[in-house]
Amino acid sequence: MVKRALVLATILALSIGSAIAAQTPEAPQAEIPGVLKAGTKVELVKDGFNGGEGPVASGDGGLYFTAIDDNRIHKVDRDGRTVSIWRENTNGTNGLFLLKDGRLLGAESGGKRIIAIAPGGAVTGLATASGGRPLRSPNDLIADGKGGIYFTDPAPRPAPNVAPMEPGNVHYMRANGEVLLIDSEIRRPNGLTVSLDGRTLYVGDTEGEYVYAFDIQPDGSARNKRQFVKLRDPEQGSLGLRSRADGMALDSEGRVYVSTAAGIQVIDARGTHLGTIRLPAVARNLAFAGPDRRTLYLTALNALYRVPTLSSGPAERAK
Repeated sequence: MVKRALVLATILALSIGSAIAAQTPEAPQAEIPGVLKAGTKVELVKDGFNGGEGPVASGDGGLYFTAIDDNRIHKVDRDGRTVSIWRENTNGTNGLFLLKDGRLLGAESGGKRIIAIAPGGAVTGLATASGGRPLRSPNDLIADGKGGIYFTDPAPRPAPNVAPMEPGNVHYMRANGEVLLIDSEIRRPNGLTVSLDGRTLYVGDTEGEYVYAFDIQPDGSARNKRQFVKLRDPEQGSLGLRSRADGMALDSEGRVYVSTAAGIQVIDARGTHLGTIRLPAVARNLAFAGPDRRTLYLTALNALYRVPTLSSGPAERAK
């Protein structure tokens, strides 16, 4: 038993050390062709937030992002430096997505629902249950081109940094309000996105090492679940090695950007790891914004960062 405990302790120390070393940006940033120049530095925009999450381009060159524990949505102006409070009392809103009609979709983790916020501030509840069961803690979401919304709804953690006791759910809400269950077997489904052609749904697992892919069907449902990519430099979690995969974003070339314990891992459409953007803190979510969509904003637990990129956000959607 003592020997086994020592082995486990060694594995834990090595895993945590690897994650910390991977995340520490002391060494110059390596080039990621088409994405980032070698030596590019990450800039702090502002700190002092509690639970930074949910960034999405605002449509006017700025950015929205959430501070879950502060119960606020913030807005960054197109100058990239002025940060103001856009909405208070958000019921722990986490992920955001901006629709073309100006409504801001939100995953209310505290309110246990999916909402839409009109440009004037009016809030409409869109989904509170699936299959007759109430939602647990909606985390992230993205709209498709048919009026539907994909969203993740993980089970609650029994304690901070401890994996949920049961797997979470991935749902699709059709334009008519019907909510379908897509998957109920990912340990902690978190960030998600949809390919530019609308044919593939990507879902990350915070407590595992993989991003999964699903084939989207004409009715919005998704099947043929498979491992899309095994993320690099995992850390030790309560159930084993985990990527700490969180928010995702796509660029105009269809590359997938995943927030992980090691930094922002950039993956091409074939599932090939292209490189990692190293950060001064663990990024929880990310989005392209700015007037030319060539600035990648990164939310950490207590701060907002940004980094200039060679790549750009997709032109036809907010994220």
